[in-house]
Amino acid sequence: MDIRDILSRVDHTLLAPTATWEQIKNLCDEGIQYGCASVCIPPCYVKAAKDYVDSQIKICTVIGFPNGYNTTEVKCFEARQAVENGADEIDMVINLGLLKEGKYAELEEEIKAVKSACCGKLLKVIIETCLLTDEEKIMMCRVVSESGADFIKTSTGFSGGGATAHDIALFAANVSGNLQIKAAGGIAGIEDAETLLGLGATRLGTSRIVKAVKANKPD
Repeated sequence: MDIRDILSRVDHTLLAPTATWEQIKNLCDEGIQYGCASVCIPPCYVKAAKDYVDSQIKICTVIGFPNGYNTTEVKCFEARQAVENGADEIDMVINLGLLKEGKYAELEEEIKAVKSACCGKLLKVIIETCLLTDEEKIMMCRVVSESGADFIKTSTGFSGGGATAHDIALFAANVSGNLQIKAAGGIAGIEDAETLLGLGATRLGTSRIVKAVKANKPD
């Protein structure tokens, strides 16, 4: 797979709690330089980053992050504020407690509410696969497919596990409609990226692909 095609599917990501504005600017510069799909950054930097990139790259941010147990009303407020501040894409974390209780209808209603609050912007739904059984993952493929969201996403990267080939193949076999797949967390490099894209992911959440390309660039 052509490296430019891989980079065009990457959400170049920095979500560390210690992230500084200088680091976010550097992330934006790299995302633009390497032709990434977006930069995925903390909500507090969205407005400044939107001004800084001047429409050269899309701005993605996270809500209900990383634990997902905010109320639906709080998640909707976060989504609306992020869009008002210039976010082009929203990655939300589901309420995992509802999932573990089997309250799938309530989960679908929450996702629909947040999708409405996104005002037409892309919504990616993080289900935190490392905490789920395969049966729960399959059920969430169905819930997210019916919700009107744009992507189902594997992981936050904050729960001890990330994207696996098994989970991307499972997603690909169980999503329906126009729902796309984002693999995130633990993507080690270009070989991993090619594998996950080949299995059905259309977006990758990682900082390592750009680092790998930079490391292999001739002096």
